[in-house]
Amino acid sequence: MNTLYDWFAESAARHRDRIALDLGANQLRYGDLDDLAGRVAAAVVHRLGQPPRRLGLLAARSAGAYAGYLAAYRLGATVVPLSPAYPPARTAAIATAAELDLVLADAGGSGGAVPVPVLPVDDRALAALPPGDGRPADHGDAARPAYIMFTSGSTGTPKGVPVTQANVLAFLRAVTGRAELTSDARVSQMFDLTFDPSIFDLFATWGAGATVVVPQPADLMAAVRFVRQREITHWSSVPSAVAIARRLRQLGPDRMPTLRWSMFCGEPLSVDAAAAWQTAAPNSVIENMYGPTELTVTCTGYRLPASPADWPVTTNGTVPIGEPYPAVDWLLLDEDLRPTAEGELCVRGPQRFPGYLDPADDSDRFVTGAAGRYRLRHGTPSGSDWYRTGDRVRHENGRLIHLGRLDHQVKVSGYRVELGEIEAVARRHPEVAEAVALALAVPAGGVDLRLAYEGPVADEEKLLALLRSTLAPFMVPRRVTRFEALPLTANGKIDRILLGEVLRSGDR
Repeated sequence: MNTLYDWFAESAARHRDRIALDLGANQLRYGDLDDLAGRVAAAVVHRLGQPPRRLGLLAARSAGAYAGYLAAYRLGATVVPLSPAYPPARTAAIATAAELDLVLADAGGSGGAVPVPVLPVDDRALAALPPGDGRPADHGDAARPAYIMFTSGSTGTPKGVPVTQANVLAFLRAVTGRAELTSDARVSQMFDLTFDPSIFDLFATWGAGATVVVPQPADLMAAVRFVRQREITHWSSVPSAVAIARRLRQLGPDRMPTLRWSMFCGEPLSVDAAAAWQTAAPNSVIENMYGPTELTVTCTGYRLPASPADWPVTTNGTVPIGEPYPAVDWLLLDEDLRPTAEGELCVRGPQRFPGYLDPADDSDRFVTGAAGRYRLRHGTPSGSDWYRTGDRVRHENGRLIHLGRLDHQVKVSGYRVELGEIEAVARRHPEVAEAVALALAVPAGGVDLRLAYEGPVADEEKLLALLRSTLAPFMVPRRVTRFEALPLTANGKIDRILLGEVLRSGDR
């Protein structure tokens, strides 16, 4: 199998009558989904007059979204997921940066903001599609980007991360066996398509001939009910889903008996949260997985032993991120790029992306060298270079332990957020002289985004409106606070620690 469409098509040929997609009221068999993808692909070519190079997907958890993904890969195109929840300005900026040829939009996505042609793929539009033309599909090649995910960028501009077909296939080969996926599996699809763990939900499932089970909007805050009612066997989400379920008192004993495997990624998983989940899903193994977008979904994993008595005790109370996958090489380097037992995790291997969409973003993000002598790579990275994750990691008792970020990048509900992007947008307000974004830990788990600023802003609601009009919803601070002068350290830098303490004290 050389491409992701091959990965799907082989299952479709073997399992044409099995359910590939369970949307609740609507179920699509593999043969039906393959046919629908072919019809969407034909409509794309008819609209453009030729196959696209890059195809935007302004859709979420609909038949059109999933058929659109497969249609793009059938045509050898690169998918650029776009969220209907993003403000129009952000969507337009991504569409321009990605140089999209066309956008597929379902009922939840308004294509009016994008400066490229839009093809509707809502249910009515799908029903009206003519049959495919039967031409052989060009699935592209493994070196071509499979998708471009846009993550938060410190300059205020989203950063494009192209991930190749070969990168994704290497990831799928590493994780499909770990998840023990078989054709009778029913796999949750909790991740938004703009978040790369959704790749596991879709393609690991389809590669096994199993069923992707799509939640309704109300299910996103009711994990236990969703698992029980839809008989989920394989679960994947960010750990904050556990915090929500605990807060709502959903995690009673044996509440999720059908679960066989649970994957958590995107945020640190506390041992306490894992224990609460296991109480509710006693038949499920729990895997904690780790990986930035640049390393293709996840690149390390740790499976908790069946008995909590055998669980590891870590210095920070989190479940280890475990060991890198067999084909993944890793290093821990200190600030002087010397090997160390605790430092920045640097990774290379077949899952490492080739470099950012904008080559300027590659600067200082890669390390080259060997035998304990390393230096920063300036310019285009080579295939043998290590990617600097920006994560502080310790090698402890034969396992990797995630200790936090080295910079001001944080995870909010599993999404990577550059605090600098929030600050950059706030400074666009004409009355904001300086701005600092902070992620304050909250007792229930997760973080609370806050913004402190200097300047005579007369109407703070207008400042929040500016943030909402530009940033993704999960990036908008819950509250903005004005300071006559932001606190400084002895060397003149903004004292973020003291500032966080001041903001917390104001909440009491």
